[in-house]
Amino acid sequence: MKIDILNQEGKKLKSKIELSNNVFGIEPNDHCVYLAVKSEMAALRQGTSSSKTRAEVSGTGKKPWKQKGTGRARIGSTRNPSRVHGGSAFGPKPRNYNLKVNFKVKNLAKRSVLSSKYQNKKIIIIDKITLSNPKTKDFLAILKNLKVDSAKTTFLLKSIDENVFLSSRNLFKVSIVESNRASTYDMIDNEILILDQKTVEFFNNQSNGN
Repeated sequence: MKIDILNQEGKKLKSKIELSNNVFGIEPNDHCVYLAVKSEMAALRQGTSSSKTRAEVSGTGKKPWKQKGTGRARIGSTRNPSRVHGGSAFGPKPRNYNLKVNFKVKNLAKRSVLSSKYQNKKIIIIDKITLSNPKTKDFLAILKNLKVDSAKTTFLLKSIDENVFLSSRNLFKVSIVESNRASTYDMIDNEILILDQKTVEFFNNQSNGN
């Protein structure tokens, strides 16, 4: 299947680009997308939260008073979790939140997102994007030319020009990601997905799962 190519002025080029059916034309697998995004979000967690157990808080291990005869409740330690300044019973400890997801599942998740975006007409293909100077105003002009200035947009580019990056970094609705480093979440967390030609070629080559 073929799709129109636009330039950064928003005009159609004479040529079209071929989209691989194995990447942009499959039946989206929502469960694979869920597993991939869940894994990516979990990997962002630091896992450094920690609280002191009864073995770690300050205080003696001696029994505060004898078991019987004082008229008070029996107690074995001042570090008991039920007492003030005692340790935590089931508090957080440093841990690794990473979730293992097979490569084929990750690959299918990305292809599912691309196919879903294509089916819903939420993909735009541009030939390339370049700026001579790092100006946000110039980048906004490109968004207006592509009629996406009011939408949350992600650009997947094979390589990111420094001027393009600097011009877009202050726009909270715009993300620019290198195609070979894009996660499933990068692809799905937007209203419009914009790919350059080299990115399309890159994804077309992923159709065999390699």
